[in-house]
Amino acid sequence: MIKIYRCAFVITALLFVITKGVSQQNTNPNLPKGYYIVVAAYFSNQESFAQRYSDQLNAGGLHTKYGLGPNRKLYFVYLDQYDDFDESVRQMLKVRKEGVFDRAWVRIIKEGGEKDAPLTTSKEEPAQHTNSVSAKVDATAPVQKVSEEAPKTVEEKKADSSPLVVTEVIENPIAKPVYLPQTLNNTQVFLSLYNAATNQVIDGEVEVVDTEKAKLITKVKGNTYLTLPNPGTKSGQLSLIADVFGFRKEQHEINYKNTETDTLKPYVALVGNYYMLNFGLARLHKGDISTLYNVYFYNDAAIMLPDSKYQLNSLLQLFSENPNLKAVLHGHTNGNSRGKIIYMGPSKDFFTLTKDVVQSSGTAKELSLARANVIREWLLAQGIADNRVTVKGWGGTRMIHDKNSVHARKNIRVDVEVIDE
Repeated sequence: MIKIYRCAFVITALLFVITKGVSQQNTNPNLPKGYYIVVAAYFSNQESFAQRYSDQLNAGGLHTKYGLGPNRKLYFVYLDQYDDFDESVRQMLKVRKEGVFDRAWVRIIKEGGEKDAPLTTSKEEPAQHTNSVSAKVDATAPVQKVSEEAPKTVEEKKADSSPLVVTEVIENPIAKPVYLPQTLNNTQVFLSLYNAATNQVIDGEVEVVDTEKAKLITKVKGNTYLTLPNPGTKSGQLSLIADVFGFRKEQHEINYKNTETDTLKPYVALVGNYYMLNFGLARLHKGDISTLYNVYFYNDAAIMLPDSKYQLNSLLQLFSENPNLKAVLHGHTNGNSRGKIIYMGPSKDFFTLTKDVVQSSGTAKELSLARANVIREWLLAQGIADNRVTVKGWGGTRMIHDKNSVHARKNIRVDVEVIDE
């Protein structure tokens, strides 16, 4: 499922569906120093969408422009530019009250960096991220289940080779007073996990680590608005690690106490009343290994539990995205004892202990090999060529935890090693 978020960073999917026939506009590639009343923002590879939105607004009688911020690598669609900060805030508040762009904000572009202006601490005018469009194009209502994709121009296909189909909307956080300074103690974050090659949103978790003590604090769900925990250390440093099956790990650093300074980093943006942290994840490459920790087996069996289907689909997608990819599936067990082994029967049910299962006995190495092989058979049943997947069984010779520890269950696993791409 592709999730599209109701913030201007990825509002492109909505505009993509509802906008037709636009005129050309000259691009200002880099915005000069100043204070901008901004109504939308787009990733650096989505200039055509910024242009399209600006043209759409201008067709309705406005005079908007767009340009590229120097550090964020984002295109901003803006109504006007000012040299005086106070004047820009006054005009921004006036624009909001007019109702068409009730979520406009001031973007500060300065030498060496850019940031969102801390606009207010009052309850009457909370700063927030925009999701407004012109009176002719209403994007303030939630988008839900748009199943058809509008035709793309040649330029758009170059900017984004994957189809964007809106299937779900996640609302922006409720506007609240903005406190100064904005830290992780008083400001939520949005952890954006996406495929760096296709821009498709990825479901996954992010590990929150106390950097000073090198200690895991908690795991949180990506692509949600949340408040990060206080590490309680002098430095206040947090390490955020996105570890999603089929992708290389991505680690970002952020400071709990002095977060505003981190907006100079390319992956952190202050968007009114929340921070956005972007995790552009890269697919596994030759030599990389990722573990199928969420593929489970019945006891003593080379038959998978139904809960395994979700991660199996992620594995299938890994193969489907790259037709040249080849991998070895490494099976592992918890210990090296010999015992009963239950094999899948002639009915070829990968997820049920059917009446025709075959019971035998064998070594831990044989069990681990059989478990890796049943995953291979499942992939072949989904249409993956047999020469792209091989298997190895290691038994308990490569355990990562003591077989009697509380983490011993993690010894029972199948690793995926990419050997060609």
